[in-house]
Amino acid sequence: EPVTETIIRDVRAVGGKLKAVLLPLDRNSPFGYVSVLQEDDVEPSDGQRNVLNQLRDWDLWGPLFICLSLALILTTKAPAKQTSHVFTTVFIVMWIGSFVVTINAQLLGANISIFQSLCVLGYCVFPLTVSALVIAILRYTWFGTLWLDLIWLGLGFVWATRVSSIFVGQFVKRERRLLALYPVFFFYLLLGWLILLF
Repeated sequence: EPVTETIIRDVRAVGGKLKAVLLPLDRNSPFGYVSVLQEDDVEPSDGQRNVLNQLRDWDLWGPLFICLSLALILTTKAPAKQTSHVFTTVFIVMWIGSFVVTINAQLLGANISIFQSLCVLGYCVFPLTVSALVIAILRYTWFGTLWLDLIWLGLGFVWATRVSSIFVGQFVKRERRLLALYPVFFFYLLLGWLILLF
């Protein structure tokens, strides 16, 4: 297979996963994936099954691209002497945080591989990356106020947490789902704090 075909195939796979993260709602029900956290045996619809199948086919190219994008966005906002520290901090928090969340899910009985979870959590950071980009762009306009930054960040945080909960809900038993989502919440909260800090 030629290299260009491989690259195009990988770019399409990354694009498909980003689309699944950005448009996770099931259009057949008014509340999308609300049943994921409430039912014992989750029987996904066709739309849900499509999103979950795309996220189960793991790769690390997309999460690496998202992590590097977030780190670069935040380093452009950081003071000149702190750019390398900001880049390193974002990179370490992203990968170690994802690893800790994965280990927690496995300890709670989730039948999920480490790479699969790293992939999903990495893709789910994309809404926060978009929020960071919007905040960085609006910083140079009169829309660059803390209140609007909090609104953009809140939207990205809720979106990222919700998409992660869809995935975690498929692998963890109902009585343990909130325990599995608790570290996910703090992982995205820490990334959000870094976005506001820099």
